Amino acid sequence: MFTGIITGVGRIVASHDLGSSLQHGKRLTIACPPAYLDDVGLGDSIALNGACMTVTHLDLPQRQFTIDISAESLARTTGLQLDAQVNLEKALRAGDRLGGHIVSGHVDGVGTISSFAPIGESWELRIQAPAELARYLAYKGSIAVNGISLTVNRVADNAQGCEISINLIPHTVQNTTLGLLKAGAGVNLEIDTVARYVERMLAAGTTPQKAAS
Repeated sequence: MFTGIITGVGRIVASHDLGSSLQHGKRLTIACPPAYLDDVGLGDSIALNGACMTVTHLDLPQRQFTIDISAESLARTTGLQLDAQVNLEKALRAGDRLGGHIVSGHVDGVGTISSFAPIGESWELRIQAPAELARYLAYKGSIAVNGISLTVNRVADNAQGCEISINLIPHTVQNTTLGLLKAGAGVNLEIDTVARYVERMLAAGTTPQKAAS
């Protein structure tokens, strides 16, 4: 479990195929900021651009860790290629502050940047979300974009799904990979956990089911 508050930016410095077919995944090595891995152990969870991964190897002198990612995860995420910079967040611990919102680290879909431009002292980020996620996105609702907890300021439905608008303060742009985004780039999206339960409750209906006699 995560909060969507990015604690560091890393870079993918090595990528190795785990097999020769499309059904095989990759082994990625990520370089981290100084001291970032001091409290990390084997088997710990770290989110890369919002995708929860398990640490399989640590190289503390080189400030690097390694993860294995399946072909399924690679097909459903973006931004995890060699030399890419990635947002990092360690898993939430009991007693930590929930500064963002509850994030599971399971990417629901990939959105496309339609616009990213400065407005006053801030930046406006517009993302085209796929149709299967549109019903979960609401004005002033939460969404994780490349693992970052953000607030939706506007939702405009369209034939492809919906376009959402997000306001970014300079701190967020400067301390995450969002400042590198350009129109047309893909981003990992995770919907608010609460929206999942609301959909399930509405789909199940409100009429209690009688037990069979």
